[in-house]
Amino acid sequence: MIVTTPPTRGLCDALVAHFEEQGVAVSIWDALVGEPTIAEFTAALEEARRFGADCLVGLGGGSAMDVAKLVAALFDGRQEIADVIGVDRLGGRALPLACVPTTSGTGSEVTPIAILEDEQDELKKGVVSPHLVPDIACLDPQLTVSMPPAVTASTGLDALTHCIEAFANRFSHPMVDSFALEGIRLIAGNLERAYHDGSDLAARAAMLRASYYGGLCLGPVNTAAVHALAYPLGGQFHVPHGVANAVLLPHVLRFNVEVAADRYAMVADALGVARTGDNARDAMAGIERIERLSRACGVIGGMSAHGISSNAIPHMAAAAMTVTRLLERNLRVVTEEDAARIYTAAL
Repeated sequence: MIVTTPPTRGLCDALVAHFEEQGVAVSIWDALVGEPTIAEFTAALEEARRFGADCLVGLGGGSAMDVAKLVAALFDGRQEIADVIGVDRLGGRALPLACVPTTSGTGSEVTPIAILEDEQDELKKGVVSPHLVPDIACLDPQLTVSMPPAVTASTGLDALTHCIEAFANRFSHPMVDSFALEGIRLIAGNLERAYHDGSDLAARAAMLRASYYGGLCLGPVNTAAVHALAYPLGGQFHVPHGVANAVLLPHVLRFNVEVAADRYAMVADALGVARTGDNARDAMAGIERIERLSRACGVIGGMSAHGISSNAIPHMAAAAMTVTRLLERNLRVVTEEDAARIYTAAL
């Protein structure tokens, strides 16, 4: 069974034809409206069982790949989705799994993570387990050429956030640092090109590789406060994940910079900012570079531009505090009051 979305269903045609030439029956499930919910995952799982799938392919953005990962894991019914939300609660994976990204953002094709929105709690929740890492990841930049500019921007800024948060992280690791810094360099040099000219295959290839590097960072290190604070924007207000990250990223970095100016100066260097030798000054210049990149890719305005008012901040701050698996990785402790101040700055 191939899990995809309506916009990417046409990209499945060549793969389906190849399977059918080999005598392999194929079912396509594409009922994903946006970022995946628990209800949508449940529907995909029911379809896989009805079809009798013996292999899963996730072809699309992070949403399609995450659903495919969880369907492959939970197909045999030994565990339910509620049993496995959290870290290392998944007992295994029932079916083989391949992932084919058509966006350059999540890196889900190589991560041990799948994210679903819990509609009842209005919060995104993650399943984290090495059993979710696909058997096969296929990266083909030609599949990303049809990505609209807004999606190119959102997913690219998501990948940038992955790389920056993994590099400036309490659990950072020298080998992961190399992936993170190269991902930042590739995004700084290619995101605007891909945004303005979707047919630029060299830029598309660079962005797909950057997304992949960001994905490689997520298993051993993962993200931190930007993602934790972004989850309520998606869960409560349905702001696209990459946009939520882009809106919050500069404000979280300004909150963190006083405890890690040296790390953020290295991020600035990877972004192409000329170094002055003053780490704090260079770090702030790097943050300004991120803001310019976001604006150049059409991400303009703060949370209020997405219909979020100051009245929502207390509830959002409380919800963000529940994402402890990410907050514990942030370089600086984030209290509920800190979260509220960051949201206020991001309005």
